[in-house]
Amino acid sequence: MSRSPEQERPHSGQDAERQDAEREDGERQAEVVDSIGRKAGRGLGWSLLGTLATKIGSFAMGLVLARLLAPEDFGLYAIALAATQFVMHINDAGIIAATVQWRGKLEDMAPTAAVLAVSFSAAVYGVFWVIAPSFARLAGNEEATPVVRLLTAIILVDGVTAVRSAALLRRFEQDKLTKAIVVGFVANAALAIPLAADGAGAYSFAVGQVAASVVTGVLVFLSARLPVRFAMDREIAGRLLRFGLPLAGSLGIESVLVNADYVIVGDALGPVALGYYLIAFNVSSWVPGLVGTAVRYVSVAGFSRLAENDPESLELGVRRSVPLLLAAVLPAAVLMCTLAHEIVVFLYGQKWAPAAEVLRFLAVLMVVRMFTSFAFDILTSVGATKWTVWVNLGWVALLVPALLVGTRMAGIRGTAIGHSVVALLVALPLAALALHRSGVRLRPMLPGLVRPLGGAVLATLVVIVISAATAPLTGGLPVAELSVAGGAGLLVYALVVVPGSLLRKLGSRVVQSI
Repeated sequence: MSRSPEQERPHSGQDAERQDAEREDGERQAEVVDSIGRKAGRGLGWSLLGTLATKIGSFAMGLVLARLLAPEDFGLYAIALAATQFVMHINDAGIIAATVQWRGKLEDMAPTAAVLAVSFSAAVYGVFWVIAPSFARLAGNEEATPVVRLLTAIILVDGVTAVRSAALLRRFEQDKLTKAIVVGFVANAALAIPLAADGAGAYSFAVGQVAASVVTGVLVFLSARLPVRFAMDREIAGRLLRFGLPLAGSLGIESVLVNADYVIVGDALGPVALGYYLIAFNVSSWVPGLVGTAVRYVSVAGFSRLAENDPESLELGVRRSVPLLLAAVLPAAVLMCTLAHEIVVFLYGQKWAPAAEVLRFLAVLMVVRMFTSFAFDILTSVGATKWTVWVNLGWVALLVPALLVGTRMAGIRGTAIGHSVVALLVALPLAALALHRSGVRLRPMLPGLVRPLGGAVLATLVVIVISAATAPLTGGLPVAELSVAGGAGLLVYALVVVPGSLLRKLGSRVVQSI
C-alpha cells in the first residue's frame, strides 16, 4: 500500500537530519585531523631538519673514519653497536612510548615513570656489564668486550632523560629535542675524529657516542620543564608497565631482528667481512635514519591524539600518511638496487666495493622496515602493543635460520638475501594482519600506493637501460653513472608520482625566478 506525502515527510526530515549529522561529524573529524596534522607537521619539519643535519654530519664523519680506520675496527664497533641497540630497545621498559601515549595529566605520572625508567636502565646495564664478554665471544671477537661495556653506558643517560624526552615528543616540541641532538652530534665528532686519527680504533666511535649522549641528555633534561620529582604510585606504575612491558619485549625482539646479522656474520666470517657488511647496512639505513627517525618523533604522539578522538580520525590519518611515506622511500631504494656499486665506490673508495652486492638486497629490507616501524607506531597509538610482540616473534623465528643458512651458503650476500626475503614474505604480511585485527582498515589506502609503486618500477627500468647505454661513454666512473642514470631515474619517478598541479606550480615558480 502506498504512503501519502504526509506520511513520507517525517522520514525525509529524519533522513535530512541524519545526513546533516553525518556531514558535521565528517567535518569535525577532518578538522581534528588537520589540527593535529599541523602540530605533527611542525614537529616533523623540525625532526627532519635535525635528522638531516645529523645524518649529513654522520655521513661526512663516516667518510673520514672509513679512511682512518680499517675494516676490522668497523667490525669491532659493529659488535658493540649490536649490543647497544639491543639494550636501548629494552632499557626503559617502554616508558617513553607509554608517556607519549598516556591518557591523562603528564605531571601526575611523570614521577613514577622517572623511577621506573632509571631503575630499569641501571638494572639492564648491570646485567650487560656482566655478560659483555660472553656476548663479544658469541659475536666472534672477545676483544670487543671493553668497547661493548663503554658504548652501552649510554642507556644510563637514556634512563635519566626518558620521561623528559617523551614530554617533548608528547607536546610536539621536536625543535628542542632536535637542537639537543645536533649539539650532541657536534660533541661526538669533536672527539671521535681526533681519537681515530690518533689510533684509538673502535674506541673512537664509542667515546664519541657516549659524549654525545651526555651532552644531549643534559640539554633535554633542562628544556623539558618538568619538576625533578620521584615517586611510586602503584596504580600508575601498573598502567605504565601493562602498556610498556609488551612494547619493550617487542622492541627487544626487534633489536634481535636488526642485529642478529652482525652476530652471525662476525661469528661465521670474521671482523673484515663484518666491516663490509656494516658499511652496506649503514648506507641502507640512511632513509630509515632520516625519514623514519623524523617520522617516529611525531607519529606515536600524532596517532595517539587521533585515536583518542575517534577511530575514523585515526583511519583518515593513516590513509593520508602511508602513501606519502612510500613515495619518500622508494626513490632511494631504486638507486640502491640498481647503482649499488657506484654508490659504495663513490662514497667510500674501491676497497669497500665488496659491500655493494649486500646493499642491493638490503634496499628491500629498508623499505619493509620503514613500513613495519610505521605499523608498530600505529599499533602503539591504539594501545595494541601485544600485537607488536607477536609480529616480531613470528619475524625472528624465521629470520635467524634464514640468516644462518644464507651466511653459510653465500657469505654476506647470502645474509642480506635471507634478511630481505623474510622481511618481505613474513614481516610485511604479519604487520598488515596486526593492523587489521586492531581495527585499522588498510583497504582504503591501497589506491594511493599505485602511483609510487608504478613510478618505482618505471624508474628502475630507466636506470638499468641508461646505465647500460652510457657505460662505454662514462668509462665506468661512479659519479658519472650516478649523475646520468640515477638522475634520469629520479626524474621519471618524480614525473609519475608527483601530482601534475604541484609540478606546474613548481615550474611556474622556477620560470618566475629566472
